[in-house]
Amino acid sequence: MNIYNLAVAFTDVVSIKGFTYALIGVFIIAALGYLLGSIKIKGVSLGTAGVFLVAILYGYLVTKVSESGADFIRNFYTYGVGSGANSAFSHFQNIGLVLFVTAVGFVAGPSFFHDLKKNAKSYVLIGVIVIVTGAVLAVLFALIPGIGAEFSTGILSGALTSTPGFSAAQGAAKDPTIVALGHAIAYPFGVVGVVLFVQLIPKFLHANVEEERQKMRHDDAPERVEYSGKLFEIDHFGLGVFAIAVILGVLLGALSVPVTSKGYAGAKFSLGNTGGPLIVALILGHFGRIGKVSLKVPDTTLKVMRELGLMLFLIGAGVEGGVSLVEKISASSLGGWLVLYGFLGGAVMTLLPMIAGFIFAKYVLKIQLFNNLGSICGGMTSTPALGTLISTAGTEDVAGAYAATYPIALILVVLASNLIVSLM
Repeated sequence: MNIYNLAVAFTDVVSIKGFTYALIGVFIIAALGYLLGSIKIKGVSLGTAGVFLVAILYGYLVTKVSESGADFIRNFYTYGVGSGANSAFSHFQNIGLVLFVTAVGFVAGPSFFHDLKKNAKSYVLIGVIVIVTGAVLAVLFALIPGIGAEFSTGILSGALTSTPGFSAAQGAAKDPTIVALGHAIAYPFGVVGVVLFVQLIPKFLHANVEEERQKMRHDDAPERVEYSGKLFEIDHFGLGVFAIAVILGVLLGALSVPVTSKGYAGAKFSLGNTGGPLIVALILGHFGRIGKVSLKVPDTTLKVMRELGLMLFLIGAGVEGGVSLVEKISASSLGGWLVLYGFLGGAVMTLLPMIAGFIFAKYVLKIQLFNNLGSICGGMTSTPALGTLISTAGTEDVAGAYAATYPIALILVVLASNLIVSLM
């Protein structure tokens, strides 16, 4: 009996309905993804990014195989990935992103404003260099005959793993499908490239990880006056405070401001489900209390939320990317050769901005190694890379540099994406 017949026999005796198909899919991807991510080659591993690659494969295969008419496979597509922006995996992605950035905000909050005050100009400069370098490359790539601004800007947003940049480019484009194709092609390397970069750079530099970690802690440690009285805790695990941060953050992220002369009919800028929860959690994490009410979330809770959120985000984004590759390439009349050009262009737009930002931060700004890499993660708006860097550095203090650089990068990539499409 082959695998197909075994699967059919299994579904005959086990009742699986609706959302359960998507739930099973999530944990299949998680199990295989973490297994892939645990494989080390010369000390370098994909880590949680292994989940992302398995998710892409899952989305691609489920979409392709669902065309065979097999009910049990078609159901995995129908109840998991077949509803576009309203698919179960899309919701997993959004929930995971909110959990991750909220946890990062609470982790970075106690030292964030101290570090920002000390290094604000440096972090702004790094964000500017990263995004401007990527934008210049996108313009040059767009000038190649047959490429164009829309495809190139889609590649830029994928290379920087920037959903807001992608949305801005689509809003300004005459043909949003071409933008989506470029984004889908470049996005996988945009995730994996930054993850590998933050692991390989310390090895190339033969950095003493413990020594660099101590330097960062010495540079970032603010003087804090702890409250000596008894504080009221909503709950022991800090989930109540975490939930409040999510609610306020999502509401803040929903506010939008027009960035073009078209007013509300044109492209808009918003903090979204990344920036809003991140900023609120930073503020709550910084103050730690309101009166006699504790705003602290235990480290154990934050670690679980951060990893769970990252896992769900990568699963949702990966599955969506796999489905998008099938749909966008099949629907495009531009020809399959653009996939190769798009991948190469995306790799360049991922690697060169990181290299430029890192070199400038190291040799001009003299920023310590792990803060440098944290700011590169923020400049690249790379959520997965921050998770990897925390593991590589062995400390969550790197989240401060990420959080300080992220906002300027977010604003600039939205503006750059809109301008390139509008003006070229």
